[in-house]
Amino acid sequence: MTDLVTRTCDRIDRLDARIKAFVREPDRRGRLAAELAEAAAAPPGALSAVMVGVKDIVRIDGMETRAGSAVPPEALAGPQASLVDRLRGAGALVAGKTVTAEFAVTAPGPTRNPRNTAHTPGGSSSGSAAAVAAGLVPLAVGTQTVGSVIRPAAYCGVVGFKPTFGRVPVDGVIANAPSFDTVGVLAADVATAARGARVLCDDWREQPAGEGPPVLGVPVGPYLDRAGQEAREAFAAQVKRLESAGWTVREVPLMPDFAAVVRQLYVMNRFEVARTHADWFPRYGHLYREQTVAAIREGHAIGRDDYERAVGERRVFRERLLAAMGAVDLWLAPSATGPAPFGLAGTGDAVMCLPWSNAGFPAVSLPAGSAANGLPLGLQVVGRPGEDEELLRWAAGLAPVVMPG
Repeated sequence: MTDLVTRTCDRIDRLDARIKAFVREPDRRGRLAAELAEAAAAPPGALSAVMVGVKDIVRIDGMETRAGSAVPPEALAGPQASLVDRLRGAGALVAGKTVTAEFAVTAPGPTRNPRNTAHTPGGSSSGSAAAVAAGLVPLAVGTQTVGSVIRPAAYCGVVGFKPTFGRVPVDGVIANAPSFDTVGVLAADVATAARGARVLCDDWREQPAGEGPPVLGVPVGPYLDRAGQEAREAFAAQVKRLESAGWTVREVPLMPDFAAVVRQLYVMNRFEVARTHADWFPRYGHLYREQTVAAIREGHAIGRDDYERAVGERRVFRERLLAAMGAVDLWLAPSATGPAPFGLAGTGDAVMCLPWSNAGFPAVSLPAGSAANGLPLGLQVVGRPGEDEELLRWAAGLAPVVMPG
């Protein structure tokens, strides 16, 4: 176990100056040595000897929370998140805080994509995805409001799991938009993601093998058309591979009004972002970055009636998605519109994650080959709300077909 701490810290020291996945820490080795001693005195747990990165909007006792911002950390302080209690109670060691976009909105941190450091790792869980992709940790905690787990997982070529909305407690986590915020994990493989999910999710149920494979649905229409050509071609190839391997795939016309769904989500999102920062922004707004300020100003311009109307529209949209799942067990879609964009000024387009996050459905991103430039692509697999266990079990069966190598 002492060797684990040494190996992890040595690797972070050697590689993270280039990747910038972790928030800098003055005495990581000393803290981890103390954490190891405490863990060694406890009974073994489900995550014993597993190093975990934790996104820097999650409060951890003894560690500053900055949320990727210049706001004084004492202003953001609060009780430790219960998800950290769950991780440590299961024997995990917190390797450190991972870099986030400012307040998990859109202003990117300094993290680079380990697959090509000239490209974004995605966001807002950028550090968590990059830390796993670079082999610094096998498991990391992220959060998703729209696409902040699934998209960076795809860009960095790792597994991302976003549970059903509300399945993991968010106390002690700085909010973005509370109607959507969901704690998820990024991992080296599906099995490790499932280990993390078992610890973090409420009321986890172990699942026996089902009677047969699920029916997979392809949501054809304006939503799928939002993916770039390369992503659509790769997705079509993945669907053919699955059909050749014996999986049943059905095309289902879905979301003909997708543009209206996008507008509905952003009305709710921006309204809630502004309310999240109602106390901090008047005091520290001069320290906020331009993208975050713009999001908050947009939220200030949205009235309560427009927000409530959007809430009602979302309820109807979710019911429509649930009804459409009478014909399929899982949805398939690209995890992102394409590979990670060049440059570090943005975090990429979250639109392929938007409907599922809007409805609170669980989703998994599986590494699924590469683009022409060699950067990873991801396949998104979406399940019914509350059926996270089944989703991960089925994802483990899909992975050998679609994952490279």
